[in-house]
This record gives sequence, structure tokens and C-alpha cells, in this order.
Amino acid sequence: MYLRLLCQISVLAALFSLGVAPSRAADAPTANDPSHGCCRQDGAEVAGLLKNADRLHQQFKPKDAAAELQKVLQFDSRNFEALVRLARAYIDIGDSISEQDSNWKERKLKEYTIAEDYARRALKVDPQSTWGHFWLAASVGSAAVILPIAKQIELSRQIRDSVERAIALDGKNGLAYHIYGVWHRKLAEIGRTSRVLASVFYGSSPPQGSLDKSIEYLKKAVTLNPSVIVSRLELARTHVAKEEWPQARALLKSVAELPIQFSDDAKHKKAAEQLLEEIKER
Repeated sequence: MYLRLLCQISVLAALFSLGVAPSRAADAPTANDPSHGCCRQDGAEVAGLLKNADRLHQQFKPKDAAAELQKVLQFDSRNFEALVRLARAYIDIGDSISEQDSNWKERKLKEYTIAEDYARRALKVDPQSTWGHFWLAASVGSAAVILPIAKQIELSRQIRDSVERAIALDGKNGLAYHIYGVWHRKLAEIGRTSRVLASVFYGSSPPQGSLDKSIEYLKKAVTLNPSVIVSRLELARTHVAKEEWPQARALLKSVAELPIQFSDDAKHKKAAEQLLEEIKER
């Protein structure tokens, strides 16, 4: 799966530590104004809803979390914390749709499109936050993986630009480095024929990916978030792409020792076991 940090990536509530400070019009009373008891009450309720949403997220209940966050927007339609959390929630909802279900691609794309909309709304509120750019990259990347190759190439610049901005705003955003590492491998693996067709169709040369850069960024992601299973798995996959078998095996073995923290961790552990079995003699 493409760029699931999201996921996964989706997800680090611990890293996703945003303060609760509802946005309000300049001439409106604020929750800190002691002369406005109703505003204090609203602020407390918003804080409670955000806390409930994070609790539900940690319990792998993205639909319930989204319902709580929608309530926040009823108080404040420009609440940044709610908007970025909604982007995260709808990515998780899309990820939870089984590929065995009917119309699974259309259903996933619908959820990822909703996530993208919330990420863009968050960026309008605060364009200087790493998380708005991160969740935009994550939502577009999640959609790209189930679209045709030509469309993936078309969207690759947008994903790259968003993730680079996220990293520029916070050099310790390990999830952003994760996305960029996977981005580089996916672009490096796209065949020459697909690149030529995309160039003709879209009128410009597609971005180039690098397996060396993929390793560099995924190593950074693992360093910043050493307990995140999916980053180790993706780094191992890049080592496999370079036929660097010992490094890949070491990473895949280390996955077994990590605790399950996020909704897709059991799936990632299974994938690591299968890949390790495939390359054990290489």
C-alpha cells in the first residue's frame, strides 16, 4: 500500500500533538475571555470532543472519531485540529475498506477525496503547519496508489511538493520522511514506457525517483520513529529493490519484536514475515 503512514502513517497520536485552540473571528469573544461564560463552555466542549476523537482513533474506530470531530466543526468550522484529524480519520476509513468488497476502488477513492478536502481546508486555516501539508500528501498519495500509472505520475508532483513543505516546516516529522521515502521508490520503479507516455500525455517530464534517496528518507523515518512498523517494512522493501538482502532481512526480523500500535500493524507484521520468507535464501 502506498504511503500509509497514514495510516498507520496513520496516525501517530503521540506525534500528532496539536494544541486545542479553536479559531474564531477577530471580533468574536474567545474562550479565554472571562466575561463570556458561554465561550468558556464551548471551548471546554471542543476540548472534550477532540480528546474523545483521539481516544477513538487509538481504539481504531475512525468513523466514531470522525463523528466527534464533525461536532467540533459545528462550534467552529475553521478549527484546525479538527480539520487535520478529520483528514486522518477519512484516510483510515478508506484504508479499512477491504479489496474483497464490491466497488472497493470507488469506495476508497471517495474516502480519500474527503480526506483531501479536509486537509486543504486545514491549510487555509494554517498554511504554516507541517500537519496540513502532511495529511494533504497522505490523502493524495493514498488515492494515487489505486489509480492508473499515468495518473500516479500526474499526482506525484503534488505529493512531492506537499511532503517537502511538511519537512521544511518540521524537520523531525518522521511520517513525512516516510512518505518521501516511499515516493522515491515508487517513482524509481515506474518503467520507461509509462514515463514516455505520461510525458506525451501531460506535456512535461515526470519526476524522477531514487532508490538511494528512498533509503535515506526511510532511514530518517525509522530513526525518528523507531517503533513504527510500517517504516521498517518499507525500508526493507527498498533494500530488496536494490538487492541488498542482509539489510532487508535484518529490518524484517526486527519487525517481529515491535508491539502493535496502529490499525494496520498486524497486516504489516504479516507482510514482513512473508517477505522475509521469500528472501531468506538470497
